[in-house]
Amino acid sequence: MNANSMLDLYKRVRQHSQTICESLQTEDYVVQSMPDASPIRWHLAHTTWFFETFCLKQLPDYEPVHPAFEVLFNSYYNTVGEQFPRHRRGLLTRPTVREVWDYREQVDQAMLRLLARPDRETIVSDDVLRTGLNHEQQHQELMLTDLLHLFSCNPLHPVYRQDALPQSSAADALQWVEATKEQIQTIGYDPNLHGPFCFDNELPQHRVLLPTHAIADRLVTNGAYLEFIEDGGYRNPKHWLSAGWATVQAEGWNAPLYWQKRDEGWYQFTLAGLIPVDVDAPVCHISYFEADAYARWAGGRLPTEFEWEVAVRDSGSQLHDAFGSRWQWTSSDYAAYPKYNPPEGAIGEYNGKFMCGQKVLRGSSIATPDWHARLTYRNFFPPETRWQFSGIRLAKDL
Repeated sequence: MNANSMLDLYKRVRQHSQTICESLQTEDYVVQSMPDASPIRWHLAHTTWFFETFCLKQLPDYEPVHPAFEVLFNSYYNTVGEQFPRHRRGLLTRPTVREVWDYREQVDQAMLRLLARPDRETIVSDDVLRTGLNHEQQHQELMLTDLLHLFSCNPLHPVYRQDALPQSSAADALQWVEATKEQIQTIGYDPNLHGPFCFDNELPQHRVLLPTHAIADRLVTNGAYLEFIEDGGYRNPKHWLSAGWATVQAEGWNAPLYWQKRDEGWYQFTLAGLIPVDVDAPVCHISYFEADAYARWAGGRLPTEFEWEVAVRDSGSQLHDAFGSRWQWTSSDYAAYPKYNPPEGAIGEYNGKFMCGQKVLRGSSIATPDWHARLTYRNFFPPETRWQFSGIRLAKDL
């Protein structure tokens, strides 16, 4: 990639983080609403720390902006050094929000100078830069999910943006896209088909045997999920995995996250505030446990990630909302592909060490930045996770 293209890409991604913050007040940046979420200020600083650590510190004459930032804004890179405890990020009143923005500005100026150097590729590779940019895009989505959770804790029901939700149209009757022959399919990232970048967990390409099956052409709607609720779905253990039922009992779940029952019906807290549940919109903020229980109740199952990938690749026009609506839970455990090797150095900690106890989601959501999604992208979260923009696409055996 030529220098101007990478420089423009860097500017575009970094600017989008600022755009997300345009409607925020200073107080919105500093609070941590739960251990799984982070303050907005921390996201802004951590993504900046990534470029300082993995790009600028490769320059022999580079002086870090602040030596303490290496610990405060390191997330989980043990190879780099110590990290400040994740669950205590909301206790950091310093550096201030203004100082974090200044930190971003100083690192950006140094990065722009580095990107303009004719010998830049001998200092920092395109792969590292693209990883940093995609990493920031992941955090841009997390900024929105974490803001939503933070605002949901406030009885004033703050509005992030009135136009934060797209209008939904009446949902068509669910149809099935069938794969009527057992077949061997190639899975995984191909640079000739899927763009110039992938994360290491999308590699290497390999073949899988897919049985005959069918996959739903659209996502499960709020209206359909309401039928599950009204049929006692959260009160009947027969639909649930044991760990899921234990979670339902321990957490007192009776509806998706952010739903509230009022005298006049169900409401849902969103980035656009508290609104009546739209029965035609895809259900959102669903855990894997809930997705799996609904699928059992509905007489189906969740697709494997391989069924999802092949269906979207080969029947993409028939599968609505594969991208840009809800992340879609699959039944696949998050594990390494055959012959997977993590990258050398600290970057190798990015994905590989999390391949245990998590489930794969495919697609992308309304919070995913433009051009960040791709067919082979593997998102992953623990099965009880609900604060992401996650939903349900059904599958069934033939």
